[in-house]
Amino acid sequence: MSTRPARGVLAAASALTVFALSACSSTDSGAGTGAGSGSSTSGQINVVAATDVWGSVVTAVGGDKVQVKSIIHDPTGDPHSYESTADDALAAKNAQLTLANGGGYDDFFGKLADQASGAKNLVAYDIAATGDENEHVWFDLPGVEKVADQVASALSAIQPASKQTFDDNAKTFKGQVDALVKKTEALGAAHPGTKVVVTEPVAHYLLETAKITDATPKAFSDAVENETDVPATAVNDFTQLIKNKQVKALINNVQTVTPLTQQVVSDAKASNVAVVDVAETLPADVTGYIDWMTKEVDSLSGALNS
Repeated sequence: MSTRPARGVLAAASALTVFALSACSSTDSGAGTGAGSGSSTSGQINVVAATDVWGSVVTAVGGDKVQVKSIIHDPTGDPHSYESTADDALAAKNAQLTLANGGGYDDFFGKLADQASGAKNLVAYDIAATGDENEHVWFDLPGVEKVADQVASALSAIQPASKQTFDDNAKTFKGQVDALVKKTEALGAAHPGTKVVVTEPVAHYLLETAKITDATPKAFSDAVENETDVPATAVNDFTQLIKNKQVKALINNVQTVTPLTQQVVSDAKASNVAVVDVAETLPADVTGYIDWMTKEVDSLSGALNS
């Protein structure tokens, strides 16, 4: 069980502070800034998403009828350490729709969303309803399809005249995600019994879809999730799985870099065990969610076929 909610509480306090400061130092122009009741000056729906992953899903469904601000969008940063800014608070105040990740991943965002009076607030983790405590639900492909449906519904309620556009865009998006589900399932079926280890269970749901076994020692994963020191025995067990080539790949979260992750990546490369990089926000070289997930599945495929 992750202790990241505790970190989220600190960020939430920061969000409240910056919101108070921004409220005291700015004036309401009254032009398209009514929270939940008005749109942007261009007639677009104002949407604030916790991360650019979810922002890209909203964009796929809303198209040019939405104006999306993604709070966390740094492909090189660690999202867990993010602290809200005054600009974030102002964007949330003007939002008509917000989309959080949830599951304890971004508790700071719940406090921001509370500032969007009258806005529709969606939580991806709750919508996906996986029954699993893993909060990285953007890798839950069927769950992402459910989120797209809820986004289309929320946008349609805000701008009924565009309902058909939102529904059509969601249908197209879900078709692309469904193709990725089939591709991932086929990949796993072609490599039965495959085992991998992970530096952090970010791609948990993707591995589940492929029916690929995460052989990471429980003590290792528990320590990483709880942000405590990994026991030496767990590190040794993890390393031996790599050095003895008992796993096909190492799945590495490139946005959480520690001396330990650097060491196990080095061990994997020295042992000719494939390293598959995953992330928590959109990499700089992708155009959106579908492009990103396609590259992730292709990368996993390349590792299993190596």
